[in-house]
Amino acid sequence: MQFFSTFESNAFLEIAISQLESKGIKKENIFAVPLDNRTEGRKILDSTHHSDGTSLSDIGMALATAFAVIGASVGFILTWGPIYWGLIGAFIGFVLGLTIRLYIEKVVKKKKRVLKGKHSEVILIIDCEETQAELVEGILWNHFALGVAKVK
Repeated sequence: MQFFSTFESNAFLEIAISQLESKGIKKENIFAVPLDNRTEGRKILDSTHHSDGTSLSDIGMALATAFAVIGASVGFILTWGPIYWGLIGAFIGFVLGLTIRLYIEKVVKKKKRVLKGKHSEVILIIDCEETQAELVEGILWNHFALGVAKVK
């Protein structure tokens, strides 16, 4: 039987390995693989197949609407008329809103774009007998494994 578990790289992993060895699991049957975590930043623009749930155009659309109304209202007094000034206002509002959203995403939320929560840093693979399965699983969970899977 094989157990696969993920751990953060800390003292609990070392304690779990030493406790497994003391309970009769041989060193040759314990295999630890460190993972490489993401080092590059996440992309701001979404692709067709992946979206992070944030929209870059929401503030732009709201400001485009507001500026279009203001532009059309003021356009009755100005030379080009309300239609042109409404379109100009909509364009300026959209560009302003898009600029605000990009600033928020690039500067304000830069720290939030990093993966959050606990990161798996080590995969621990253990070969054992079926009679030792419950013992091994208990040791892994008691030493704060992030996830445990077993294969017969």
